[in-house]
Amino acid sequence: MQLYTAIAALLILAACGQPQPAEKEAPAQANESLVQLSDAQMKNAGIVTARPEKRHMAAELKVSGRIDVPPQNIVSISFPLGGYLKSTNLLPGMHVSKGSVIGVMEDQQYIQLQQDYLTAKTRLGFLEKEYERQQALNQSKASSDKMLQQTAADFKSQQILVRALAEKLQLIGVSATRLDERSISRSVNVYAPINGFVTKVNVNIGKYVNPTDVLFEIVNPDDIHLGLTVFEKDVTRLAIGQKVLAYTNGNPSKKYECEIILIGQDLEPDRSVQVHCHFEAYDRTLIPGTFMNALIETAADTVWALPEEAIVRYQDQQYAFVQRDNKVFEMIALKTGERSNGYVAVMADEGDAIANHLFVIQGAYSLLMKLKNTEE
Repeated sequence: MQLYTAIAALLILAACGQPQPAEKEAPAQANESLVQLSDAQMKNAGIVTARPEKRHMAAELKVSGRIDVPPQNIVSISFPLGGYLKSTNLLPGMHVSKGSVIGVMEDQQYIQLQQDYLTAKTRLGFLEKEYERQQALNQSKASSDKMLQQTAADFKSQQILVRALAEKLQLIGVSATRLDERSISRSVNVYAPINGFVTKVNVNIGKYVNPTDVLFEIVNPDDIHLGLTVFEKDVTRLAIGQKVLAYTNGNPSKKYECEIILIGQDLEPDRSVQVHCHFEAYDRTLIPGTFMNALIETAADTVWALPEEAIVRYQDQQYAFVQRDNKVFEMIALKTGERSNGYVAVMADEGDAIANHLFVIQGAYSLLMKLKNTEE
Protein backbone atom coordinates (compact mmCIF):
# COMPACT_ATOMS: atom_id res chain seq x y z
CA MET A 1 0.00 0.00 0.00
CA GLN A 2 2.80 2.38 0.78
CA LEU A 3 4.39 1.47 -2.54
CA TYR A 4 1.29 2.64 -4.48
CA THR A 5 1.15 5.88 -2.53
CA ALA A 6 4.77 6.64 -3.38
CA ILE A 7 4.24 5.99 -7.09
CA ALA A 8 1.20 8.31 -7.18
CA ALA A 9 3.18 11.07 -5.50
CA LEU A 10 5.99 10.74 -8.04
CA LEU A 11 3.52 11.02 -10.94
CA ILE A 12 1.98 14.19 -9.52
CA LEU A 13 5.37 15.79 -9.08
CA ALA A 14 6.32 14.91 -12.66
CA ALA A 15 3.16 16.46 -14.01
CA CYS A 16 3.73 19.66 -12.11
CA GLY A 17 7.21 19.93 -13.45
CA GLN A 18 6.26 19.79 -17.13
CA PRO A 19 6.03 23.22 -18.89
CA GLN A 20 2.49 24.40 -19.63
CA PRO A 21 1.61 25.02 -23.33
CA ALA A 22 1.61 28.70 -24.24
CA GLU A 23 -1.78 30.34 -24.85
CA LYS A 24 -2.57 30.89 -28.53
CA GLU A 25 -2.11 34.48 -29.63
CA ALA A 26 -5.09 36.17 -31.30
CA PRO A 27 -4.50 36.42 -35.03
CA ALA A 28 -3.74 39.87 -36.41
CA GLN A 29 -6.84 41.58 -37.73
CA ALA A 30 -6.99 41.46 -41.55
CA ASN A 31 -7.30 44.63 -43.65
CA GLU A 32 -11.05 44.97 -44.23
CA SER A 33 -10.56 46.94 -47.46
CA LEU A 34 -8.44 44.32 -49.24
CA VAL A 35 -9.77 41.50 -51.37
CA GLN A 36 -7.72 38.75 -52.99
CA LEU A 37 -8.94 36.62 -55.88
CA SER A 38 -7.86 33.32 -57.29
CA ASP A 39 -7.17 32.86 -60.99
CA ALA A 40 -10.61 31.35 -61.48
CA GLN A 41 -12.30 34.21 -59.61
CA MET A 42 -10.40 36.79 -61.66
CA LYS A 43 -11.65 35.19 -64.84
CA ASN A 44 -15.25 34.83 -63.69
CA ALA A 45 -15.43 38.42 -62.40
CA GLY A 46 -14.14 39.81 -65.70
CA ILE A 47 -11.75 42.20 -63.97
CA VAL A 48 -10.36 44.95 -66.22
CA THR A 49 -8.06 47.69 -64.92
CA ALA A 50 -6.98 51.07 -66.28
CA ARG A 51 -5.52 54.35 -65.11
CA PRO A 52 -7.61 57.52 -64.73
CA GLU A 53 -7.57 59.68 -67.84
CA LYS A 54 -7.79 63.38 -68.51
CA ARG A 55 -11.12 64.29 -70.11
CA HIS A 56 -12.75 67.55 -71.15
CA MET A 57 -15.97 67.47 -69.14
CA ALA A 58 -18.70 70.05 -68.73
CA ALA A 59 -20.72 70.44 -65.59
CA GLU A 60 -24.44 69.78 -66.01
CA LEU A 61 -27.26 71.64 -64.31
CA LYS A 62 -30.51 69.68 -64.05
CA VAL A 63 -33.69 71.77 -64.19
CA SER A 64 -37.28 71.39 -65.33
CA GLY A 65 -39.94 73.38 -67.13
CA ARG A 66 -42.69 73.29 -69.73
CA ILE A 67 -43.07 73.75 -73.47
CA ASP A 68 -44.64 77.09 -74.28
CA VAL A 69 -45.43 79.15 -77.36
CA PRO A 70 -44.49 82.84 -77.83
CA PRO A 71 -47.48 85.22 -77.83
CA GLN A 72 -47.14 85.97 -81.55
CA ASN A 73 -47.77 82.30 -82.32
CA ILE A 74 -51.02 82.03 -80.34
CA VAL A 75 -54.15 83.52 -81.92
CA SER A 76 -57.50 83.94 -80.18
CA ILE A 77 -60.20 84.33 -82.84
CA SER A 78 -63.27 86.43 -82.16
CA PHE A 79 -65.76 88.17 -84.48
CA PRO A 80 -65.84 91.98 -84.37
CA LEU A 81 -69.59 92.38 -84.89
CA GLY A 82 -70.79 89.34 -83.00
CA GLY A 83 -73.52 87.10 -84.40
CA TYR A 84 -74.73 83.51 -84.57
CA LEU A 85 -72.39 80.66 -85.48
CA LYS A 86 -73.97 79.02 -88.52
CA SER A 87 -71.41 76.27 -89.11
CA THR A 88 -67.93 75.01 -88.24
CA ASN A 89 -66.10 71.69 -88.44
CA LEU A 90 -63.24 72.50 -86.09
CA LEU A 91 -62.09 70.13 -83.38
CA PRO A 92 -59.16 70.55 -80.97
CA GLY A 93 -56.04 69.11 -82.55
CA MET A 94 -57.04 69.80 -86.16
CA HIS A 95 -54.53 71.48 -88.44
CA VAL A 96 -55.68 74.57 -90.33
CA SER A 97 -54.02 76.61 -93.06
CA LYS A 98 -53.85 80.38 -93.19
CA GLY A 99 -56.83 81.77 -95.12
CA SER A 100 -58.98 78.63 -94.87
CA VAL A 101 -62.63 78.93 -93.78
CA ILE A 102 -63.00 77.76 -90.18
CA GLY A 103 -66.54 78.95 -89.51
CA VAL A 104 -69.57 80.79 -90.90
CA MET A 105 -71.34 83.57 -88.97
CA GLU A 106 -74.87 84.85 -89.60
CA ASP A 107 -76.72 87.98 -88.46
CA GLN A 108 -79.00 90.67 -89.86
CA GLN A 109 -76.51 93.40 -88.97
CA TYR A 110 -74.23 92.06 -91.72
CA ILE A 111 -77.02 92.74 -94.22
CA GLN A 112 -77.48 96.25 -92.83
CA LEU A 113 -73.76 97.02 -93.08
CA GLN A 114 -73.61 95.89 -96.71
CA GLN A 115 -76.72 97.93 -97.49
CA ASP A 116 -75.29 101.04 -95.84
CA TYR A 117 -72.06 100.70 -97.81
CA LEU A 118 -73.73 100.28 -101.20
CA THR A 119 -76.16 103.15 -100.50
CA ALA A 120 -73.30 105.42 -99.42
CA LYS A 121 -71.27 104.44 -102.47
CA THR A 122 -74.18 105.27 -104.79
CA ARG A 123 -74.68 108.68 -103.18
CA LEU A 124 -70.93 109.31 -103.44
CA GLY A 125 -71.21 108.97 -107.22
CA PHE A 126 -74.05 111.51 -107.28
CA LEU A 127 -72.17 114.01 -105.07
CA GLU A 128 -69.06 113.68 -107.23
CA LYS A 129 -71.04 114.66 -110.33
CA GLU A 130 -72.72 117.51 -108.45
CA TYR A 131 -69.34 118.80 -107.26
CA GLU A 132 -68.00 118.78 -110.83
CA ARG A 133 -71.13 120.63 -112.03
CA GLN A 134 -70.81 123.28 -109.33
CA GLN A 135 -67.18 123.81 -110.24
CA ALA A 136 -68.15 124.50 -113.85
CA LEU A 137 -70.96 126.86 -112.83
CA ASN A 138 -68.69 128.72 -110.43
CA GLN A 139 -66.09 129.29 -113.13
CA SER A 140 -68.75 130.94 -115.32
CA LYS A 141 -70.04 132.94 -112.35
CA ALA A 142 -73.38 131.14 -112.60
CA SER A 143 -73.07 129.76 -109.05
CA SER A 144 -71.88 131.31 -105.80
CA ASP A 145 -68.73 130.34 -103.96
CA LYS A 146 -70.83 129.31 -100.99
CA MET A 147 -72.73 126.75 -103.05
CA LEU A 148 -69.47 125.31 -104.38
CA GLN A 149 -68.04 125.04 -100.86
CA GLN A 150 -71.17 123.29 -99.59
CA THR A 151 -71.08 120.79 -102.45
CA ALA A 152 -67.36 120.13 -101.85
CA ALA A 153 -68.00 119.52 -98.13
CA ASP A 154 -70.85 117.08 -98.86
CA PHE A 155 -68.68 115.21 -101.35
CA LYS A 156 -65.77 114.97 -98.89
CA SER A 157 -68.02 113.78 -96.05
CA GLN A 158 -69.47 111.08 -98.27
CA GLN A 159 -65.97 109.91 -99.22
CA ILE A 160 -65.17 109.53 -95.52
CA LEU A 161 -68.38 107.59 -94.89
CA VAL A 162 -67.75 105.20 -97.77
CA ARG A 163 -64.18 104.62 -96.64
CA ALA A 164 -65.26 103.92 -93.04
CA LEU A 165 -67.97 101.47 -94.11
CA ALA A 166 -65.47 99.69 -96.38
CA GLU A 167 -63.15 99.18 -93.40
CA LYS A 168 -66.01 97.78 -91.33
CA LEU A 169 -66.73 95.31 -94.10
CA GLN A 170 -63.07 94.35 -94.12
CA LEU A 171 -63.29 93.57 -90.40
CA ILE A 172 -65.86 90.85 -91.07
CA GLY A 173 -64.05 89.51 -94.11
CA VAL A 174 -66.20 91.08 -96.84
CA SER A 175 -64.38 92.67 -99.78
CA ALA A 176 -65.86 96.11 -100.46
CA THR A 177 -64.48 96.18 -104.01
CA ARG A 178 -66.33 92.98 -104.90
CA LEU A 179 -69.59 93.85 -103.14
CA ASP A 180 -72.60 94.83 -105.25
CA GLU A 181 -76.38 94.60 -104.97
CA ARG A 182 -76.30 90.99 -106.20
CA SER A 183 -73.77 89.72 -103.65
CA ILE A 184 -75.39 90.91 -100.42
CA SER A 185 -75.44 88.01 -97.94
CA ARG A 186 -76.68 87.44 -94.41
CA SER A 187 -73.71 85.17 -93.63
CA VAL A 188 -69.97 85.79 -93.66
CA ASN A 189 -66.96 83.49 -93.37
CA VAL A 190 -64.43 83.32 -90.56
CA TYR A 191 -60.89 82.71 -91.86
CA ALA A 192 -57.82 81.23 -90.17
CA PRO A 193 -55.26 84.03 -89.68
CA ILE A 194 -52.25 81.67 -89.34
CA ASN A 195 -51.12 78.12 -90.03
CA GLY A 196 -51.37 75.97 -86.94
CA PHE A 197 -53.34 73.60 -84.77
CA VAL A 198 -56.67 74.24 -83.09
CA THR A 199 -56.27 74.18 -79.33
CA LYS A 200 -59.68 75.50 -78.22
CA VAL A 201 -63.23 75.50 -79.60
CA ASN A 202 -65.40 77.60 -77.30
CA VAL A 203 -68.66 77.74 -79.32
CA ASN A 204 -71.24 75.45 -80.86
CA ILE A 205 -73.49 75.87 -83.87
CA GLY A 206 -76.40 78.23 -83.21
CA LYS A 207 -74.77 80.02 -80.30
CA TYR A 208 -74.75 83.82 -80.29
CA VAL A 209 -71.35 85.33 -79.60
CA ASN A 210 -70.45 88.87 -78.61
CA PRO A 211 -67.54 90.78 -80.16
CA THR A 212 -65.45 90.09 -77.04
CA ASP A 213 -66.07 86.32 -77.01
CA VAL A 214 -63.27 84.00 -78.17
CA LEU A 215 -64.58 81.47 -80.69
CA PHE A 216 -61.40 79.50 -81.38
CA GLU A 217 -57.75 79.43 -80.42
CA ILE A 218 -55.02 78.42 -82.87
CA VAL A 219 -51.36 77.78 -82.06
CA ASN A 220 -48.50 77.75 -84.54
CA PRO A 221 -46.00 75.29 -83.01
CA ASP A 222 -43.20 75.96 -85.52
CA ASP A 223 -41.54 78.25 -83.00
CA ILE A 224 -42.28 76.53 -79.70
CA HIS A 225 -39.98 77.30 -76.80
CA LEU A 226 -38.93 75.45 -73.68
CA GLY A 227 -39.46 77.58 -70.59
CA LEU A 228 -37.19 76.41 -67.77
CA THR A 229 -37.25 77.36 -64.09
CA VAL A 230 -33.74 78.07 -62.77
CA PHE A 231 -33.12 79.10 -59.18
CA GLU A 232 -31.24 82.26 -58.28
CA LYS A 233 -28.07 80.50 -57.11
CA ASP A 234 -27.60 78.84 -60.52
CA VAL A 235 -28.40 81.77 -62.82
CA THR A 236 -24.79 82.98 -62.89
CA ARG A 237 -23.80 79.66 -64.51
CA LEU A 238 -25.98 80.38 -67.55
CA ALA A 239 -25.33 82.32 -70.74
CA ILE A 240 -27.07 82.95 -74.04
CA GLY A 241 -26.17 80.23 -76.53
CA GLN A 242 -25.56 77.45 -74.02
CA LYS A 243 -26.65 73.99 -75.14
CA VAL A 244 -29.51 72.19 -73.44
CA LEU A 245 -30.67 68.57 -73.66
CA ALA A 246 -34.36 68.18 -72.82
CA TYR A 247 -36.38 65.00 -72.30
CA THR A 248 -39.82 63.96 -71.11
CA ASN A 249 -40.65 61.75 -68.15
CA GLY A 250 -42.35 59.30 -70.49
CA ASN A 251 -39.32 58.82 -72.74
CA PRO A 252 -36.14 59.94 -70.94
CA SER A 253 -33.87 58.22 -73.46
CA LYS A 254 -35.01 60.51 -76.30
CA LYS A 255 -33.16 63.81 -76.02
CA TYR A 256 -34.15 67.08 -77.71
CA GLU A 257 -31.39 69.58 -78.43
CA CYS A 258 -32.10 73.18 -77.42
CA GLU A 259 -30.24 76.45 -77.03
CA ILE A 260 -30.73 79.21 -74.46
CA ILE A 261 -32.05 82.34 -76.20
CA LEU A 262 -33.30 84.41 -73.27
CA ILE A 263 -32.60 84.62 -69.54
CA GLY A 264 -35.22 86.39 -67.42
CA GLN A 265 -34.16 89.46 -65.46
CA ASP A 266 -36.74 89.34 -62.67
CA LEU A 267 -37.07 86.90 -59.78
CA GLU A 268 -40.26 85.01 -59.05
CA PRO A 269 -41.53 84.77 -55.44
CA ASP A 270 -39.74 81.40 -55.09
CA ARG A 271 -36.41 83.08 -56.07
CA SER A 272 -36.36 81.52 -59.53
CA VAL A 273 -35.82 82.93 -63.02
CA GLN A 274 -37.48 81.91 -66.27
CA VAL A 275 -35.06 80.80 -68.99
CA HIS A 276 -36.29 80.40 -72.57
CA CYS A 277 -34.75 77.86 -74.94
CA HIS A 278 -35.26 77.29 -78.66
CA PHE A 279 -35.58 73.75 -80.02
CA GLU A 280 -33.00 73.01 -82.71
CA ALA A 281 -35.51 70.90 -84.65
CA TYR A 282 -39.32 70.96 -84.56
CA ASP A 283 -40.99 67.72 -83.48
CA ARG A 284 -44.77 67.40 -83.75
CA THR A 285 -44.84 65.14 -80.71
CA LEU A 286 -43.85 68.15 -78.59
CA ILE A 287 -47.12 69.61 -77.38
CA PRO A 288 -47.35 73.04 -75.68
CA GLY A 289 -47.74 72.59 -71.94
CA THR A 290 -45.76 69.33 -71.81
CA PHE A 291 -43.56 69.02 -68.70
CA MET A 292 -39.88 68.40 -69.50
CA ASN A 293 -36.61 67.87 -67.67
CA ALA A 294 -33.44 69.45 -69.01
CA LEU A 295 -29.68 69.23 -68.62
CA ILE A 296 -27.84 72.51 -69.17
CA GLU A 297 -24.19 72.21 -70.10
CA THR A 298 -22.27 74.79 -68.05
CA ALA A 299 -18.56 75.70 -67.97
CA ALA A 300 -16.27 72.89 -69.16
CA ASP A 301 -12.90 71.88 -67.66
CA THR A 302 -10.21 69.20 -68.09
CA VAL A 303 -10.33 66.78 -65.16
CA TRP A 304 -9.26 63.29 -64.11
CA ALA A 305 -12.05 60.85 -64.87
CA LEU A 306 -12.97 57.19 -64.52
CA PRO A 307 -15.67 55.17 -66.28
CA GLU A 308 -18.90 55.15 -64.29
CA GLU A 309 -18.58 51.36 -63.91
CA ALA A 310 -15.47 51.91 -61.80
CA ILE A 311 -17.48 53.64 -59.05
CA VAL A 312 -19.46 51.54 -56.57
CA ARG A 313 -21.83 52.78 -53.89
CA TYR A 314 -21.87 51.26 -50.42
CA GLN A 315 -23.63 52.67 -47.35
CA ASP A 316 -24.24 56.06 -49.02
CA GLN A 317 -20.59 56.52 -49.98
CA GLN A 318 -18.74 56.10 -53.26
CA TYR A 319 -15.75 53.80 -53.64
CA ALA A 320 -13.41 52.39 -56.27
CA PHE A 321 -11.00 49.45 -56.27
CA VAL A 322 -7.25 49.98 -56.76
CA GLN A 323 -4.97 47.12 -57.78
CA ARG A 324 -2.28 46.64 -55.09
CA ASP A 325 -0.80 43.38 -56.35
CA ASN A 326 -1.34 40.88 -59.12
CA LYS A 327 -4.66 39.64 -57.72
CA VAL A 328 -5.05 41.91 -54.70
CA PHE A 329 -7.35 44.94 -54.74
CA GLU A 330 -8.11 47.65 -52.20
CA MET A 331 -11.38 49.51 -51.88
CA ILE A 332 -10.84 53.26 -51.39
CA ALA A 333 -13.30 56.11 -50.91
CA LEU A 334 -13.52 58.69 -53.69
CA LYS A 335 -14.91 62.18 -54.14
CA THR A 336 -16.54 62.49 -57.53
CA GLY A 337 -17.73 65.37 -59.65
CA GLU A 338 -19.71 65.74 -62.86
CA ARG A 339 -20.80 62.83 -65.04
CA SER A 340 -20.76 62.94 -68.83
CA ASN A 341 -20.79 60.38 -71.65
CA GLY A 342 -20.28 57.42 -69.32
CA TYR A 343 -17.44 58.98 -67.30
CA VAL A 344 -17.34 60.54 -63.84
CA ALA A 345 -14.92 63.25 -62.81
CA VAL A 346 -12.65 62.66 -59.80
CA MET A 347 -12.18 65.79 -57.71
CA ALA A 348 -8.78 67.47 -58.13
CA ASP A 349 -7.47 66.83 -54.60
CA GLU A 350 -8.08 63.10 -55.04
CA GLY A 351 -7.30 62.88 -58.72
CA ASP A 352 -3.78 64.27 -58.53
CA ALA A 353 -2.87 61.73 -55.83
CA ILE A 354 -4.25 58.67 -57.63
CA ALA A 355 -3.42 59.50 -61.23
CA ASN A 356 -0.90 56.65 -61.52
CA HIS A 357 -2.98 53.94 -59.85
CA LEU A 358 -4.63 51.09 -61.70
CA PHE A 359 -8.38 51.15 -61.08
CA VAL A 360 -10.83 48.35 -61.68
CA ILE A 361 -13.06 49.68 -64.46
CA GLN A 362 -14.98 46.43 -65.04
CA GLY A 363 -16.04 43.98 -62.34
CA ALA A 364 -15.95 46.46 -59.44
CA TYR A 365 -19.28 45.28 -58.03
CA SER A 366 -18.06 41.67 -58.11
CA LEU A 367 -15.14 42.73 -55.91
CA LEU A 368 -17.50 44.57 -53.56
CA MET A 369 -19.66 41.46 -53.14
CA LYS A 370 -16.59 39.29 -52.58
CA LEU A 371 -15.18 41.71 -49.99
CA LYS A 372 -18.38 42.07 -47.98
CA ASN A 373 -19.24 38.37 -48.09
CA THR A 374 -15.76 37.55 -46.78
CA GLU A 375 -16.21 40.00 -43.87
CA GLU A 376 -19.43 38.31 -42.86
